[in-house]
Amino acid sequence: MTGKRLLAINNYFYRRGGAEAVFFDHMSMFGEIGWDIVPFAMHHELNEFSPWSDYFVSEIEYGRRTGLLRKAVQAASVIYSLEAQRNLGRLIDRARPSVAHAHNVYHHLSPAIFSTLKAAGIPVVMTVHDLKLACPSYKMLRDGRVCEDCRGGRVYNVLRHRCVKGSAPLSAVVLAETVLHRLLGLYRDKVDRLVVPSRFYLEKLAEWGWPREKMVHIPNFVDVTALSGDWQEGDYFAFAGRLAPEKGLATLIRAAALSNQRVVIAGTGPEEQTLRSLAAELKADVTFAGYLSGEKLHRLIGESGALVLPSEWYENAPISVLETYALQRPVIGAAIGGIPEMVKEGETGLLAAPGDAGDLARALREMAALSPGERARMGRPPGPGSRANSPPPPTARGRSIFMGKSARPEASHPILIPVPVTGIQPAQVLGLKELFPRHRRGAAGSL
Repeated sequence: MTGKRLLAINNYFYRRGGAEAVFFDHMSMFGEIGWDIVPFAMHHELNEFSPWSDYFVSEIEYGRRTGLLRKAVQAASVIYSLEAQRNLGRLIDRARPSVAHAHNVYHHLSPAIFSTLKAAGIPVVMTVHDLKLACPSYKMLRDGRVCEDCRGGRVYNVLRHRCVKGSAPLSAVVLAETVLHRLLGLYRDKVDRLVVPSRFYLEKLAEWGWPREKMVHIPNFVDVTALSGDWQEGDYFAFAGRLAPEKGLATLIRAAALSNQRVVIAGTGPEEQTLRSLAAELKADVTFAGYLSGEKLHRLIGESGALVLPSEWYENAPISVLETYALQRPVIGAAIGGIPEMVKEGETGLLAAPGDAGDLARALREMAALSPGERARMGRPPGPGSRANSPPPPTARGRSIFMGKSARPEASHPILIPVPVTGIQPAQVLGLKELFPRHRRGAAGSL
């Protein structure tokens, strides 16, 4: 695979959340198998170093106080970024990439870049991290609840219901963005393949009109080399993530109070003070640990009775579930979105109805009633001869992303892919030419 050059695209170039974790892991994996990696992102003070950062676009950070003119410029860039097109065009001329792999681009880089890539004849694969391709409001929420009123092209409902932070101006910008992007076919016509980490998202996108032949289900993975330790189980359940309404943390705090179980919440976010007040009001045994990362976060999860994922929106395929299994702990998850694909009731964890504090309290009590050995066995999902949720060898996994084939299509569990992947047939690893016959001549590592 030497001589191939990957153009890796994402709004942010630092580990901000789950999408960025996947973005960086994909870059690392392709680097290991000999690809040259060329990132394209937005400038930010927290960015990792890149020799290609001169081509990054200007920072757009929402929530900061700015003047009306600046806000107008930002709104225009959200909808269609000419700067991103210019910078990407210069980058393509210099780097001559073989293929582009995009992650999150809306609201910052904007999908205008797909027109630039298409004009240059560069194949484009995009990993779907949320439901922006279906709903103007990427979380598909209205007033904190799942809403699908925009299905069937009725995208005007995003303004009618003020779905974006309850704001008519913000909702209007997002509506204009959606209408223009669809008229120009920036996603539908300019992206060659959509990689969808959960079967739930694939089916949801198909329900909303996306052609199945354009999509392929390939589960997320984690690198387990840094996720190990000699943990001693503690007397608490853990949550790790952003403290936002859709995460279901108010439900978790109520469930902790109902079940008399201790919960440690790691993370920060807009709901923190409200959640602290709720915990104090209910006298729930809840500790707020603040933002944790690296070994401190691994220890918190590794010593917990289980990770709790009480989400109340359509989660995709949370990396936190895979990391928890890598730390050999079970998961209590809400039965919503892609979570039930990853948490097998009674096998790798327990499920509870989303938004139902009583049912979540039941799951907490049931998990607490198990012996430490039973919880440990739940946290070790079966995989033949290896840590079950490790990625397959980089060559097989990396090519599978662009070929649109699962590295182990016969695997019985959608996320349990063992390290030693055997039996890969040559036909499964053909390279990119057959998938992308329009690849432009003269690109680095032409196929």
